[in-house]
Amino acid sequence: MTVGFIAFHYPRPEHFDDFVARVHEVAAVLRSVPGCLSADCWESTDGDDAVVSTGQWESEEAFAASFAAVAAAEVDVAFDDREHRARQIFKLAAR
Repeated sequence: MTVGFIAFHYPRPEHFDDFVARVHEVAAVLRSVPGCLSADCWESTDGDDAVVSTGQWESEEAFAASFAAVAAAEVDVAFDDREHRARQIFKLAAR
């Protein structure tokens, strides 16, 4: 079963560019793991200043391996005061 996620992030304006760079770094680590079909960073164009991260994997195992790789790589995924609103993260499954 293909699995994925979509996450909405709301960085403060003064941290927006840095946050986008952080998401690109995480996406690169996710994509480095076999079984990751895609991992991308998007920016909203509706004035909400949201950063949206997406990913898709061949299996639950590949999904878990990608996030284990992120933890091992020690990339910055911290939620802190650089974001002005809680993240919304949705795990997805295709049937």
